[in-house]
Amino acid sequence: MPEPLLAVRALDAFYGDFQALFGVSIEVASGQAVAVIGANGAGKSTLLRSIAGAMCSRRDAILFDGAPVGDLPAYAVAARGIALVPEGRALFPSLTVEENLLVGGQLRRPGPWTLKRIYDLFPALAERRTAPSTALSGGQQQIVAIGRALMANPKLLLCDEISLGLAPIVVREIYARLPSILAEGLSLVIVEQDIVQALKAVQQVYCLQEGRVVLAGPAASLTREAISAAYFGV
Repeated sequence: MPEPLLAVRALDAFYGDFQALFGVSIEVASGQAVAVIGANGAGKSTLLRSIAGAMCSRRDAILFDGAPVGDLPAYAVAARGIALVPEGRALFPSLTVEENLLVGGQLRRPGPWTLKRIYDLFPALAERRTAPSTALSGGQQQIVAIGRALMANPKLLLCDEISLGLAPIVVREIYARLPSILAEGLSLVIVEQDIVQALKAVQQVYCLQEGRVVLAGPAASLTREAISAAYFGV
């Protein structure tokens, strides 16, 4: 079996004295889409932040492309090829749409994602390229955040709460673009509360509860009952 692109091994994570993750292990293969689900406070965002280097971990707790990266700072992790779309989008309010996108390309990693490619994938952004990011709807801001991450030409794209607060039609539009993104050879990890939408888009699912993996398996084989039981702890 080939080595996974990402391997998280018995990851613990802390906020001061509070432990948020307890021995979490997940794998993401090259070209694979994975969903991490769970209730609020389950540790999903902490997991993504740890992978992205926003939280320091044990060096060998996170392996990416065969190398330990758990103790690397976020900028070094990004340079290796991991990009995070954070919860809440975190756009730069003083910058235009295009300027926000260009920030994502500062690493100048080689790859297919350019401004033109982003605008081809998301035509609405081309129309609003000179607008301040604060002038966009929530859905358009989410698309900018995704585009900014893609501009880094990552091998692994992490999306935290991709549909949070968005209208269903916008969520469907974003998910409709994911196959085109994956077709470029990326791997994808989605933290998502819209379980039905997530299951349609991924091959593998991990469910967290109180900082622990309580269910893992192929999306096609997990029953609604098993997911509900793991999600709600019943």
